Amino acid sequence: MMTDIIVSISVLLGSFLMLLASIGLNRMPDLLTRMHATTKAGALGAGLLIMAFAIVFWEDTSVVVRAGAVVVFIIVTAPIAAHVLARTSYFVGVDVWEGTVKDAIKEQYDMDTHQLSSVNAVKKKQTEEN
Repeated sequence: MMTDIIVSISVLLGSFLMLLASIGLNRMPDLLTRMHATTKAGALGAGLLIMAFAIVFWEDTSVVVRAGAVVVFIIVTAPIAAHVLARTSYFVGVDVWEGTVKDAIKEQYDMDTHQLSSVNAVKKKQTEEN
């Protein structure tokens, strides 16, 4: 009985998060915010759905281990993949939303050499110029 309640809550919450991810994909104004919405909500939603699946098949250890491996794989790779794609899109010049308040990479990225410097290097360069 308690297992059914936990599985039901996990499935409903996971499905709701996947729905939010799909709504965010359609409603957000630019690539970076779309990727943020789909990565966070999508990874957590998929993790909850797979966790519910593992609870249903709790007696079969191999299923639980595989489900755990899938959850870890999704939680680890989804943010990294989104980061790489977002950074690449920024570097090739995909336009950001005009309502963006701060562009933190702009002051660190040299468009001529395509080099991204650290925050410390930018501060050091600014102090040398002054």
